[in-house]
Amino acid sequence: MIQIIPVEIKEEIEVNSNLADLVLGSSVINDGDILVFSQKIISKNEGRVTNLSSVNASILANGIASSYGKDPRLVELILSESKWIVRMENGIIIVETKHGFVCANAGIDDSNVKDGYVTLLPNDPD
Repeated sequence: MIQIIPVEIKEEIEVNSNLADLVLGSSVINDGDILVFSQKIISKNEGRVTNLSSVNASILANGIASSYGKDPRLVELILSESKWIVRMENGIIIVETKHGFVCANAGIDDSNVKDGYVTLLPNDPD
């Protein structure tokens, strides 16, 4: 039987946090257990968190943002993290990332981070 049990890490993940120590300090791990980490944890650990106020939007990003109701700085990050735009429709920007993934917003996420910040996909998500 397979059980999926979330591990609640009590500390904030910082750049180069020792993930093994954080997990072991937050949970009991048994022989045979398989650990799966979310993209967000790895992105934070790699320092792939960006303050939108530090991003300068290009003319292209401003144009796309005004057409699709998005923050131009977010669009600039989407463009910089992408090989090419697959499709844009109804406020959604689907791209192929530099990793070869096809996803919305290049996998950029603003949940579970400070206001005005976003996480980018990990450098090597495989």
